[in-house]
Amino acid sequence: MYSATTNNIAVSVEPFYLDDRSDPSEGRYVWAYRITIDNQSDEWVKLVARYWQITDGAGRVEEVIGEGVVGEQPELDPGDSYQYTSGCPLPTPSGIMVGRYTMQNDRGELFEIDIPAFSLDLPGKPRVVN
Repeated sequence: MYSATTNNIAVSVEPFYLDDRSDPSEGRYVWAYRITIDNQSDEWVKLVARYWQITDGAGRVEEVIGEGVVGEQPELDPGDSYQYTSGCPLPTPSGIMVGRYTMQNDRGELFEIDIPAFSLDLPGKPRVVN
């Protein structure tokens, strides 16, 4: 489990390898990751956008920018949590992801919170520092 807290909003990530969706002989390795966002602040917030930087084991970088997450823009009152699962295919058996969410408060102010860097490693293989 990986976690980071920014502006009293905690983000935790649990990655896991999807053997049934992967095909190493074709250079396809697929991971899912479960993210939990906990609003530990004293104000309402809305997740409006996401940014990901995905680096595979060969050092190739892909950036992903979009609205919300998994087709939603969740709203969290103080004390609320939101959880979702998404996935990432890579052409290598390891990689790393890091990112940020753009949030909005009830005054319409936008601010960013960190998504912690997390490692995508093939089970049973030594971890590679990317």
